[in-house]
Amino acid sequence: MASNATDYIKHHLTFWNSSHEGGFSSLHVDSFSVSLILGFLFAGVFAYVARNAKLENPGKLQLFVESIVEMVDTQVKEIFHAKSNVIAPLALTIFCWVFLMNAMDMLPVDLIPMAAQWIGFTFFGADPHHVYFRVVPSADVNVTFGLSISVLICIIGFSISAKGLGGWIKELFTAPFHASGPVGTILLAPANFALQMVELLAKPISLSLRLFGNMYSGELIFILIALLPWGAQWLLGAPWAIFHILVITLQAFVFMMLTIVYLSLAVEKH
Repeated sequence: MASNATDYIKHHLTFWNSSHEGGFSSLHVDSFSVSLILGFLFAGVFAYVARNAKLENPGKLQLFVESIVEMVDTQVKEIFHAKSNVIAPLALTIFCWVFLMNAMDMLPVDLIPMAAQWIGFTFFGADPHHVYFRVVPSADVNVTFGLSISVLICIIGFSISAKGLGGWIKELFTAPFHASGPVGTILLAPANFALQMVELLAKPISLSLRLFGNMYSGELIFILIALLPWGAQWLLGAPWAIFHILVITLQAFVFMMLTIVYLSLAVEKH
């Protein structure tokens, strides 16, 4: 265990890095592994329910999964007016996966880090002070940027699919400002292209930083509460945990909704 509050906070906010030197080629093993496990968990549960679905007397798990699917499908139909067989599954995956990653913040602060320290010391002889494990993937800006960059690739792909490569490139230089003649079009092209790039890059940045900021602050508050005396932990921790359930659900919903909106805008013409 850490010797003081500062070391305790630093230890809980340090990632399990695949390289001691860090750098671009390094990997946050904890964020990657937890995200992967949660992704397989989501896919496995939904696949199990789909294979064992019953029209009569459905179970509670089936009803719960169906309610999520219906909610996502409703949002997609209200926002995305083009035809696509990808949008609804994509939105469902984003909502459930991000929610599961956010929900890891509801685990006791010391549960997973202490288990990782025990495993590292018992089986590998590692110094517990140098064994790190952060269990909330969405509190890692690399994960949130990875998700948002994937959304950016989808935005570009949907734009090219709807307008063609030439039409998409043309739009980059002719919108939002339009000119009547070729001379005006050429003069406005740099400004249009700059504005289009700002709009395009702002989408993944806002998506990633919004999710990261909310989950990082929530994780930090749980860590600070864990430093308080036992009675104060229950007094402050329980209300914050109840409120945080709304936060983790809302952040997953917002990430999904903005993705649908951005993809809807991508297939529309100016």
